[in-house]
Order: sequence, then structure tokens, then C-alpha cells
Amino acid sequence: MARRCELSGKGVMTGNNVSHALNRTRRRFLPNLCNVTLMSEALERSVKLKVSAHALRTVEHRGGLDAYLLKAKDSELSKRALGVKQEIKAALAS
Repeated sequence: MARRCELSGKGVMTGNNVSHALNRTRRRFLPNLCNVTLMSEALERSVKLKVSAHALRTVEHRGGLDAYLLKAKDSELSKRALGVKQEIKAALAS
């Protein structure tokens, strides 16, 4: 599976290691990904996702997984997160 956050879309970035002599070599900046289990109140079940630490803080700030997903753009979410978002919308509608 790719090194990409399923909620925010944050992925690997590239840059340079710069030595004291200003020699430049390519390097990768990896996102701080965590395998977490988040509880959905609307679905009354837990969901396992690979989430960056920054997105995890945002989920807590917005008041939970349901609130985060309903406000998030579809282009940033993974296929699994989009499926959960659709289930949440259906559960709240009924």
C-alpha cells in the first residue's frame, strides 16, 4: 500500500540533503503515518485507516470521524474512506 494518508491525502515529498559544503543529494520526506482504529458514531462501529498524525489531530479537533469525513473533499479521501463517507451519509439520512 502506498505511503499516503487515507484522510488528508498527504504523501511522500522529495528534496535535497544539503551538506556543509553545499553538496546536494536527493532524499525523501515520509509522512508520519499511523495505523489507527477510529469509531464512527453514525455507523456504531470502528473503522481501520492509515492516517497521518496531522490528520488524526484534525479528526479530534473537528469532533470525530463522522464530522471530519462529512467536511472533507472527496478528491483527498482514499477509496476506503470514500466508502465510509457514503455509509455515514446514508445512515444519517435514514
